[in-house]
Amino acid sequence: MLDHSIIKRLASEAGFDLCGIAPCRHFDDAERRFREWLAHGYQSSLQYLERNTEKRFDPRLLVEGARTAVVCAVGYKNRMSDGYPAGHRTKIASYACAEDYHTLVRKMLQRLFEALRRISPNLAGRAFVDTAPLAEKRLAVEAGLGWIGRQSLLVTPELGSFVVLGELILTEEVDRYDQPFGPARCGTCRACVECCPTGAVMPGQGIDTARCISCHTIEREPSRSIDLDGWIFGCDACQSCCPWNRRAPQHRNRAFDPVFDPLEMDAAAWRALSPAEFERLCGRTALMRSGLERIRSQIADPREEPEAATGHAF
Repeated sequence: MLDHSIIKRLASEAGFDLCGIAPCRHFDDAERRFREWLAHGYQSSLQYLERNTEKRFDPRLLVEGARTAVVCAVGYKNRMSDGYPAGHRTKIASYACAEDYHTLVRKMLQRLFEALRRISPNLAGRAFVDTAPLAEKRLAVEAGLGWIGRQSLLVTPELGSFVVLGELILTEEVDRYDQPFGPARCGTCRACVECCPTGAVMPGQGIDTARCISCHTIEREPSRSIDLDGWIFGCDACQSCCPWNRRAPQHRNRAFDPVFDPLEMDAAAWRALSPAEFERLCGRTALMRSGLERIRSQIADPREEPEAATGHAF
C-alpha cells in the first residue's frame, strides 16, 4: 500500500504545484451528462470524442488492475493569460507560448512514477497527459483539486483554471484518499459565458465546439465558419475574465516560461516567417501542431473585418 503523504511530496519534487489522490471507479453520472452533450451534437467535428465513452469514465478499463488515480496539476499562467491589448489581431493562447505541456508533464509524471517504483518495485501503472480517453477533469474533482466551472474547465482555488493536468493510474491502493471537492465556487458569476466572443460557453456548463475558437484554430475545423476575434491559435477569452484567474499567481515552474513573446509578432511578422524561422521560434511549442500555413491562414485580412471587431481586453 502506498503512502499518501509520500506521493504528495514526490509530486512536488517532480515539479507539480498540486496533487490529489482518488480511488478508481466508474463515474456514471458524469458519463450520463457527457452522452447527453454528444446527443445534442456539441462535439461538432471532434468525432474522436464519440469513441471509447465507457473507458473515458472508468479508468479501470484503461489500466488492468487499476486502484488509484494520482492527479497532478501545474500552473502555467503568464503575462499573456490576462489578455491582449485591444486591437491585437494575432493572439495566441497563453499555454502555447511555452514548451508543449504534453512533453513537460509526461517527463514530470515519469519522474514521479520512477520514484514510486523505487519505493514499491511491483507497482504498475500508466501515465496520461491529455492523449487518451480519460475524464481527467472529473478525476481532478474526485481528487479534491477543484471544481468544473461554467466554461467546462477545472478551476482550482489556488491557481484558477490556468493549469494543465497529468495523471498516473496505478495498481496499488493508498493508505488514504483525498475527499472530492465540494460544490462549485462560481456563485452567480457568468463572466466566462458573457466574455466568449462567439457564445460557445453555454449557460448550463458546457462548450459548443462548433462555435469554439480554440476548436476552429487547433482541431479539425467544423464546417461552420466563425469570427476568430483575432485568435490564431487557441483562445483564452473565457479564462482571462474569470475572477479566480485574476487573483491566481504567475507560474512557478520555470519549465513553463514562455519561449517567445507573441506581442512582438503582428500579422506581418507571422507572414514573413520562413518554415525554418517558424521552427526555431515555435519548434518546442504546441503551435507545431497547427503548422505555419494554418496559422497564417487564420490571420484576418483587415479589409474583410467588420469595423467593430477590435478585439477584447480583459
